[in-house]
Amino acid sequence: MTNAAPPSEPKPVSASDPVSEPGPAEAPEPASEPEPDAATDWAAPVPGGPPRRQFAGPPAWSIDKTARYSAELITSLGTMTAALDPYSAPHAVNNFVALARQGFYDGLIFHRIIKGFMAQAGCPDGDGRGGPGYTFDDELPKPGRYEMGSLAMANSGPNTNGSQFFIVSGPRGMKLPPQYSLFGKIVRGMEVLEALQAVPTGPADLPQDPPVILSVTILERR
Repeated sequence: MTNAAPPSEPKPVSASDPVSEPGPAEAPEPASEPEPDAATDWAAPVPGGPPRRQFAGPPAWSIDKTARYSAELITSLGTMTAALDPYSAPHAVNNFVALARQGFYDGLIFHRIIKGFMAQAGCPDGDGRGGPGYTFDDELPKPGRYEMGSLAMANSGPNTNGSQFFIVSGPRGMKLPPQYSLFGKIVRGMEVLEALQAVPTGPADLPQDPPVILSVTILERR
């Protein structure tokens, strides 16, 4: 499975050629909640054990759409706090929360950074081609909803969300067409996002010294 970053910039690391920017898309109706037996191998992580990076299917439903969720992303450049949006993108938030609680993102790098556009992470292979072993459907925003600090799912086409996500870091990212599930926004630590997009990069927008996600902690308030 591949996960490409937004296609309005130079080629995605998961594609061999540049992709032209598509026109705006109408947001589909949210899919039904996954059945609990769709994720029978999502056992609780072993304390001190290695993170789980592959699963047979999407996680079972574990979030409360009436609760408030935030994520603390501790990186090698500092800490960012994101407010998650389970009302607008419940499946994307449920997926991100489940993966974070498994330790999936711990130790992964920001593998693609474009100044003034976005910073992308969440690939277990570190090259933009990997994912968690499954995909899930889009939950697309209305046009014009991407903002500085927005968190959105990276994809390689309609309904191919997995584990990769990007953070909008500049005007070009804010002009993206609504083809990427928008599930949160950075509310603290924007200076870390600025530091991320200042990292020198090489071919395929891969940072020369990739910043690392040290941990992602989910906070839930009812």
